[in-house]
Amino acid sequence: MKKLIFILTLFAFISLQAQDASTSYKKRVLESTEVDFLMSYYAQDGDNAAVTGGIGTEELTDITPTIVISMPLNEDDVLTVDAGISAYTSASSSNLNPFDSSGASSGEHDDDDEDRHNQNRNPAGGVTGSPWVASSGASASDVWANVVVSYSHSSDNRDNIWGAHASISTEYDYFSAGFGGSFSKLFNEKNTEVGIKAQVYLDQWHPRYPTELDSYVEVGGNLNNGFFQGITIWDANGNATDPNGTDGWSPVDGFNLIENKARNSFSVSLSLSQILSKNAQVSLFVDFVQQEGWLSNPMQRVYFKDRANFFIGNSASIPNYTSPSNKDVFQLADDIERLPDTRFKTPIGLRFNYYINEMFTVRTYYRYYFDNWGMTSHTASIEMPVKLNDKFTVYPTYRYYTQTAIDYFAAFEDHLSTDDYYTSDYDLSAFDANQYGFGVIYTDIFTKFHLWKLGLKSIDLRFAQYDRSTGLKASIISGGFKFILD
Repeated sequence: MKKLIFILTLFAFISLQAQDASTSYKKRVLESTEVDFLMSYYAQDGDNAAVTGGIGTEELTDITPTIVISMPLNEDDVLTVDAGISAYTSASSSNLNPFDSSGASSGEHDDDDEDRHNQNRNPAGGVTGSPWVASSGASASDVWANVVVSYSHSSDNRDNIWGAHASISTEYDYFSAGFGGSFSKLFNEKNTEVGIKAQVYLDQWHPRYPTELDSYVEVGGNLNNGFFQGITIWDANGNATDPNGTDGWSPVDGFNLIENKARNSFSVSLSLSQILSKNAQVSLFVDFVQQEGWLSNPMQRVYFKDRANFFIGNSASIPNYTSPSNKDVFQLADDIERLPDTRFKTPIGLRFNYYINEMFTVRTYYRYYFDNWGMTSHTASIEMPVKLNDKFTVYPTYRYYTQTAIDYFAAFEDHLSTDDYYTSDYDLSAFDANQYGFGVIYTDIFTKFHLWKLGLKSIDLRFAQYDRSTGLKASIISGGFKFILD
């Protein structure tokens, strides 16, 4: 009898424990640590470099390795670290100092830069440069580095998700620090989700100026000293000028260095996602972005049509200055790009995804954008994943983009010196663009292949070709490897 009581008591205890375990069990937001290794290679070319006033080579290459680690801290919390670098070489950026073949570079005004006047001098005592030929100065290449740390917490019923993030990025002329938070609410049996996100970026320029402008400040406008010592400055007819004469070259208003070097951005994003049926889902979003501070790029030259032109280099090439055949003469800048110190931007977007069957899915996207600088744009894209089997999916993509120019854009030598604001950056001009792409995804939910303690979950390879109506062409190859930590 005692044994029977003991057995019944034991079964009751086990039953209670099982019931307690079943009621307290929660599916983890993230089951195990995931590691993504990403890499992209980007190459472009064109004839409208902003650094040289809207003409010149835009040749650029960029390699961007990135690692993203997502770690479950417990059933509800996930910590993500996203770290990457972007190593680029840029023919247009190199022409911040087009006269440099020695590796020196123009930079923020520095009274100790005593070697500037020795750069790239030929035996005749002159210097040469061209907007169509890459220089070898320090600005010809750079490395941008970025780290983002994100944290998210989900409620027990997974209907509420809180998030926060902080980021730091830096390159040789710019530093950015950002932080933000987000909240998402799921209801209607998780068929509806609303979200809000806020972000702040507090950035700081370390301005680099075009060589001739920075040197002008360095010598106090005396063109017989510093970089200009012994250099002939030609007028538009190829005649030598008196460096300090009344008809000689000088930048607008003697050129002013940047005083407010901050650029701050504040944004709020609102989103709504709704499952319409077992096959269809739609998402809406709207962003409100306020930017303040120095919103221009100090590296970018501007030339005015109501001011005389002056050149350094081979005077015989002046008539062919705007042609790629010009290899050895450079026009001295009138000023740098100058834009308003505030900008308000609003993009409004829509996503619609439709599951046709086990083989085909359609993903569409549309965005309308406008700001108080006069730019409006439309973006439309479609992606159609085709699942070939349980491991391989291919997806062709197409994206169309069109925008109007901002109020302050004009082409090379189309601005007036009486304008308050001006830029010849073709990224801010009116243009249309088409992008065609193709991708392949390999997925193994059982992570059979292992590298150390990492099981390979998926491989994603993509290629895209971008063509802009201004003549800019670009291509990008990217790949991603997702691993699960055992």
